[in-house]
Amino acid sequence: MGFKEQYWRYSLIVIILLMGVVIFFQVTPFLGGVLGASTIYILLRRQAFYLTEQRHFKRSIMAICMLLETILIFLVPLALLVWLVVSQLQAVNLNPHSLLAPVEQVTAFIREKTGYDVLSSGNVQSMISILPKVGQAVMGGIGSFAVNVLVLLLVLYFMLTGGRRMEAYIGDILPFNKRNKKEVLHEFHMVVRSNAIGVPLLAILQGAVAMLGYYIFGAPGALLWGIVSCFATIIPVVGTAIIWIPLVVYLAINGSWGYAIGLAAYCIVIVSNVDNLIRSVLQKKMADTHPLITIFGVIIGLSLFGFMGIIFGPLLISVFILCFSMFKKEYLDKDS
Repeated sequence: MGFKEQYWRYSLIVIILLMGVVIFFQVTPFLGGVLGASTIYILLRRQAFYLTEQRHFKRSIMAICMLLETILIFLVPLALLVWLVVSQLQAVNLNPHSLLAPVEQVTAFIREKTGYDVLSSGNVQSMISILPKVGQAVMGGIGSFAVNVLVLLLVLYFMLTGGRRMEAYIGDILPFNKRNKKEVLHEFHMVVRSNAIGVPLLAILQGAVAMLGYYIFGAPGALLWGIVSCFATIIPVVGTAIIWIPLVVYLAINGSWGYAIGLAAYCIVIVSNVDNLIRSVLQKKMADTHPLITIFGVIIGLSLFGFMGIIFGPLLISVFILCFSMFKKEYLDKDS
């Protein structure tokens, strides 16, 4: 290869990289929609291929059917959950003292027993003034959520119509041989399916079981804390304990020792075992992801990709480990 050909090649690589970086930072606000479309495409691709290759649907008709299915199965329940959270936050904004009343009782108990004022009246008032701002921030995030939903539907439509041609194009540009390429794509599909199905399923079931316990043992705001418990399941290591432990402490301070002990036992025995049961079932049927990959993947993914990092964080670490294993097998082991 002559100097001119080398200059053209490397100049083109530099241009591609520079433009790719610029485009990536410009589409960052819509990254959730793009990643969401990729996730749903992986979940629906077999069904889409069946409609076009076995039932002979036109690609555009198939894509519209898949979009309607996406709206009914994925987006409508998610929108209902967002509406439920917003309605609860609006109730808190109208009466913020109702949420802070348990906190004030706990601090009063500590002050009575130790003489130490954890929260002065000024600090309590500051917390009350912050709560409406939190609600406003959530309401502002709904606009971004709506935009990302539109991006998701648009990108998903073109991914579905692209189908196997799109997959073949992506396969051609992957820097692996045929065998390694198959391993990478298989790992990609398995981890995405495992997290896209497993994480919401775990959150819903564990949050529902926890909310039932809150109702049974008289915890305040059972509906609100049950919803929060759904989201708390994604927090590595601690999970829903970050919600039910303060509730147990609140019940104990109010003298409801029976309810406090009952709620603690219920959450330790039942809520935590729901987590273990679902994870064991998913590991048998889907990707057998190591717990450390899930923990660090969620931590890294949330900072990089936002909420979709729950899925793509563990995927990023899994693909990194797979690439390292392929490098070791192809080059290091051969030299030894």
